[in-house]
Amino acid sequence: MVETLRQRAEEQEAQTLAPQATLSMRTRGRRRDESACAIRTAFQRDRDRILHSKAFRRLKHKTQVFLSPEGDHYRTRLTHTLEVAQIARTVSRALRLNEDLTEAIALGHDLGHTPFGHAGEAILDELAPGGFRHYRQSLRVVDRLEQEGRGLNLCWEVRDGILKHSKGAGAVFTSRDQGRPSTLEGQVVRVSDVIAYVNHDLDDALRSGLIRASDIPKELTTALGKGHSLRIDTLVRDVIRSSLETNLQIISMSPPTLQAMMEMRRFLYRTVYARSIPKEELLKAKKLLSDIYHHLLTHPDCIPESFRRPEVGAERAVVDFVAGMTDRFALKLYDSLFLPRGWSSLPTN
Repeated sequence: MVETLRQRAEEQEAQTLAPQATLSMRTRGRRRDESACAIRTAFQRDRDRILHSKAFRRLKHKTQVFLSPEGDHYRTRLTHTLEVAQIARTVSRALRLNEDLTEAIALGHDLGHTPFGHAGEAILDELAPGGFRHYRQSLRVVDRLEQEGRGLNLCWEVRDGILKHSKGAGAVFTSRDQGRPSTLEGQVVRVSDVIAYVNHDLDDALRSGLIRASDIPKELTTALGKGHSLRIDTLVRDVIRSSLETNLQIISMSPPTLQAMMEMRRFLYRTVYARSIPKEELLKAKKLLSDIYHHLLTHPDCIPESFRRPEVGAERAVVDFVAGMTDRFALKLYDSLFLPRGWSSLPTN
């Protein structure tokens, strides 16, 4: 049999990656069996499927921190995702891990995020039966919502990394039974997510004038650096060095650097996240999503047919539809559902 390009790539992985890396030829498989690609490895294929998905394209119009910012340089959920992928690939390359698996997890980790950022997630968590978590919704997007309900049929390792990427305000490094990703590549994405948002959210807060550089505790700039790129470099270097010191048993950070990063995150929670959306605007967003949610429950014909499958109940269909909305789509839908239209006279001829 003629050797395929995929087989050559798989052999190259086996020859060049670290022994602890996840090889695409050893994937635990997909939920549905399918023939292998002649060109791409399994993880390359997953990365491409995520990149070409509708949910990925919608990220460009979803809030990261600032609600529908006017400036062109503020992050959105899409630019956050790309920054996470870049950091994660840098770390994986340095550790000789599988970059394709790392990138696939990074590109898919936030597909389930709601409109209006974490504020929207908190609102939907109050409304949805059983609550709402964006990481579970991200897995649902790739498993059941994309491709008109067929899902993307991703590999187990990618799905595991997507589900276990989030840590909220909790610990970044955890034991396996506390939600640590099963692969080193998934662990890389988990810490890269924090490195990315701690730094770019700080950068956006400074740009907006919400905080000043002098507000940042001096001990944090001393430990991590004064500039955006310097802070990222400090954290990335520390992850690489500390993980190598464990002989790649786990992905880790040195205690002093981890403490500084976590303190920077706490600083952001106190000074940025609590103030990035004014209270009156937050109340408006809550009313908007709540009104849409309850309207759709009583008017299921307003939900696209792709969400109204027989095996999905009405409430689940509403949650899926609302969670997938972009900020601007939610605003336009609210306008069309609840705001009156001006009267115009009929043509006279």
